[in-house]
Amino acid sequence: MARLTTRFWVDAYLARLGFANIPAYVVAHGDDHAGAVLVKLATLDGRAVAFTRGFDLMSGERKWTELASGDEREVDASVAKQRSFDPDLWVIEVEDRAGRHLLDEDGLA
Repeated sequence: MARLTTRFWVDAYLARLGFANIPAYVVAHGDDHAGAVLVKLATLDGRAVAFTRGFDLMSGERKWTELASGDEREVDASVAKQRSFDPDLWVIEVEDRAGRHLLDEDGLA
């Protein structure tokens, strides 16, 4: 089964956020074809949550899991640590006071 490139997924995700009027930015551009993606949600009150995509071993499905949450500086440190391990990692920052990230919508897992 053919897989979408990471770049294609990122572009589609940013477009979907844009349609919902949710600002988002590529903070780190990873490998276009096979880079992993980390999404940081900043709620603009000094707090943030970082999500990574993984696999549910029981079902084989992709799902988003929380990597870190709390003070935005601490979340940024976790993101920087992940980037130090994986230079091909994409980092997308979403800014939304209501905490919307759309990762739970169909097609984004």
